[in-house]
Amino acid sequence: MGIFRFKQFDVVNERSAMKVNTDGVLLGAVTEVFPEDRSVLDIGTGTGVVALMLAQKLARYGDDFGILGIDVDGPSASEAAGNFASSPWSSHLEALGTSLQEYSRADPDRRVQPDLIVSNPPFFDNSLTAPDARRNAARHTGDTLSYREILEYASANLAPGGRVSMILPADAEAQLMRFARMCGFVPWRILRIRTKEGKPYSRIIVRFRRRLPGQPATVAEESEMELTNKEGKRTSQHASLVTDYLL
Repeated sequence: MGIFRFKQFDVVNERSAMKVNTDGVLLGAVTEVFPEDRSVLDIGTGTGVVALMLAQKLARYGDDFGILGIDVDGPSASEAAGNFASSPWSSHLEALGTSLQEYSRADPDRRVQPDLIVSNPPFFDNSLTAPDARRNAARHTGDTLSYREILEYASANLAPGGRVSMILPADAEAQLMRFARMCGFVPWRILRIRTKEGKPYSRIIVRFRRRLPGQPATVAEESEMELTNKEGKRTSQHASLVTDYLL
């Protein structure tokens, strides 16, 4: 059985279309939670690793919170549900096998306005086909999900004062920012990531907030990080970021 062991929880990593990966762990580690957060929606939850990392953070503030992970891939949602059930925060986590489109059409009385939406959305072009059909469906924007759908959903459903956090390829930044503005969001914090010292940026993690009427223009807090140095060893910044989670 493939199990990825973290400090406070384990992740069975067998049936999900997308396995535990660096992008998900970085997103879970970087995304802030606040004491007043009560509801989190993880779109495209996969194994549930991001939701579990956020549950570990929120548990520091008490037990009045809930995290829902949704995934269009049934085996992924089932595996996430099992990982949630075996975690210390099982009563606060739920997984549903559904697309964002289907979830958005569900009975509004059953949907809670999330304080935080988090997602590691698909980003490969359809020309770059993954060899596994389920993995392909999980990662290709033309097949299932895109950051545009996530931002549109957030614009209509996010709680007042809520936030959106997502990781994307660095070359998608300009398009992402333009579309976020169209949906009424402004970047709050931006982290640009290099896989190795001296390499170009490969990923960007952006945390958005709503643009409130009459709110003065603000400048996003921007930072950068290198995952490994020239010798291929994890940088101290990277190690510090994940120290609460990775063994």
